[in-house]
Amino acid sequence: MSDSKRYEGGCHCGAVRYDVQLDLTQPVLTCNCSICFKTGALLAFAPEASFTLHSGEEALVDYQFGKKSIHHLFCRVCGVRSFGRGKGPDGKEMRAINVRCLDGVSLEGLKLYPYDGKSR
Repeated sequence: MSDSKRYEGGCHCGAVRYDVQLDLTQPVLTCNCSICFKTGALLAFAPEASFTLHSGEEALVDYQFGKKSIHHLFCRVCGVRSFGRGKGPDGKEMRAINVRCLDGVSLEGLKLYPYDGKSR
């Protein structure tokens, strides 16, 4: 049974705000690729339909590297990467949520799943 809940989140300055339906009882990905490692991202994934961007589309800057399959989105005001866009293994649109940017979420107790993005 899913423990999915609705969370609100966004960037540091508040320009980017969204809500997302996630199950944080599931493992959160810790990726060692160059960008996730350097920014300290902890990622949870949601289908596009479970994500609503309320404000800040115009504040988002898109950065891509490597295979250019993931849109790493940064707030142009404060520089925080609170979520990204891409496609899941099934080809459907998804959102990669930086759990550190969700309001009121305690990182203690999260199950972490190490992912070797550095080798891909």
